[in-house]
Amino acid sequence: MRALLLSCLVAAGMKAVAAGCPGADSEALAWLDKMSRSLNQVSYHGVVTLQRGGDMQVMQISHAVHGDSTRERLTQLTGQGAQVVRTEHPLSCIHPGHRLLQVNAELQAGRCGIAEYYRFSVGDGERVAGRKAVRVRVDPRDMYRYGYVMELDRETGLLLKTETIGRGNRSLEKFQFANLAFGEQFPATTEVNLVHEAQHPLPAEPSPEALAASAWGVHWVPLGFTVTDAPRDSLLRRTYTDGLAVFSVFLEQLDREIRSGEGVVRSGSTVSYSRGMQLDGRPVLVTVIGEVPINTARMVADSVRWSR
Repeated sequence: MRALLLSCLVAAGMKAVAAGCPGADSEALAWLDKMSRSLNQVSYHGVVTLQRGGDMQVMQISHAVHGDSTRERLTQLTGQGAQVVRTEHPLSCIHPGHRLLQVNAELQAGRCGIAEYYRFSVGDGERVAGRKAVRVRVDPRDMYRYGYVMELDRETGLLLKTETIGRGNRSLEKFQFANLAFGEQFPATTEVNLVHEAQHPLPAEPSPEALAASAWGVHWVPLGFTVTDAPRDSLLRRTYTDGLAVFSVFLEQLDREIRSGEGVVRSGSTVSYSRGMQLDGRPVLVTVIGEVPINTARMVADSVRWSR
């Protein structure tokens, strides 16, 4: 009851300020805000399915909020049976994508935030993993990003199901919970072949030589995308997000010239686009990987330049 009352108050506040942002659905934005905060408020575990074309992956996800940190475990139940574990992730660390979805401050300041780049609508959702859901439809305002249909848990705001929509209303990828339970206790899992412990380290201070070698930049990204890492955090990668989509740009300096051209690999909504090119007479390989259309990846790659 308390959570419902808080949600109503947030929605009412957003409705008052969203009037200055044409096309912004205040109720939908309030649900997005609630969804972005749920990971720091809700402990849960369950089994999810991820469908990309004819390929179906099944995974077990566990997420616990304890004290001032969270811990997570993701176990692949099909294929290789790999597992990713993350512990002691601080609640105070709010990633840029989540921050962009917390639009209340943007609207209060007279800015539309993510509503400038997507149209949102909200309606009754279906039942997912036995939970009642609210449906939030997200349609892009330009050709540089995909659309989404999300089913959010009515009680907690947790994302229960999402479908990524491409051109022509084509379904590219589906993710959803098959079952879901709440609580901090992680369930037992099967033995896996590979375990990776995700880290949350402070970046080491790079050497002057390494910084000089990393003096490159991306000179065009779609409006609304913001860089998530400083150049010194990763010398060969730049990562961008608009709150919903994420892509990374990698630059590899080559010791010999390669034939100019491009290569594309698609998997659901994820594209990997590579191009060999010359930058200031030096051969490099530029790769864009992320949840964007192929033309967006191509335009981003074309904009890579040395910064000096």
